[in-house]
Amino acid sequence: MQSVGVIHELKRYPVKSMQGEVLPSAALTLQGFAEDRRYAFVQATSRSSFPWLTARELPELLYYRTSVEKAGTPEVAVTVTTARGENWPIDSDDLRKVLEARSGRSVFLLRDYRGLYDVAPVSLISRQTVVRIAEETGTKENSWRFRPNLLVDLEGAGPFDELKWVGKTFRIGSAARIAITQVDQRCVMINLDSATGESNPEILKCVVQKHGQSAGIYATVLTPGEVRPGDAILLEA
Repeated sequence: MQSVGVIHELKRYPVKSMQGEVLPSAALTLQGFAEDRRYAFVQATSRSSFPWLTARELPELLYYRTSVEKAGTPEVAVTVTTARGENWPIDSDDLRKVLEARSGRSVFLLRDYRGLYDVAPVSLISRQTVVRIAEETGTKENSWRFRPNLLVDLEGAGPFDELKWVGKTFRIGSAARIAITQVDQRCVMINLDSATGESNPEILKCVVQKHGQSAGIYATVLTPGEVRPGDAILLEA
């Protein structure tokens, strides 16, 4: 097997559009990381195929912090700290009412143990790609804009070369195996600064005009296994 890179960071996002967290290690399951994107607030009157309340409607969601205890167990507990310092359990009626008041929309909480993914349970982008986009837009390097599960350092490859992995199978660490299914076609979410919620249209404009709207890739899990930063990403022959 050929080594094509190493894991730089593992990230998960317990609530759609809220802040993610860096993990020191994690079990990569057939449904992705435990508690990754398991919760979302749904716009009650939406008839869209994408009904979630996101930072498109309420930019401050990006800096709502999430804390997870007992991940992957029936006793899992998720706590949300809002941008103004309020602290509530994810299923608190007070939290729901705050989101309704600040967004002007009626919402309800949805939990799905399989994960509320846009496309697939694993998203991946290289640091080289993140750096290139920052250079081309005159912005700071910020991988959080792209909300990856796996931030990787490529070996012997350049920015956007991970897009060439589509259709291939990789092993991570000693056991986990993933299949790359498609490139990640980006939307206006990457314009939003995860620290401030401010929008910079140059980010998406750059990705669309210079890179065919693609930055990062999606994958499904073929074989579960523990993964951690520093693990090699091996292309299966």
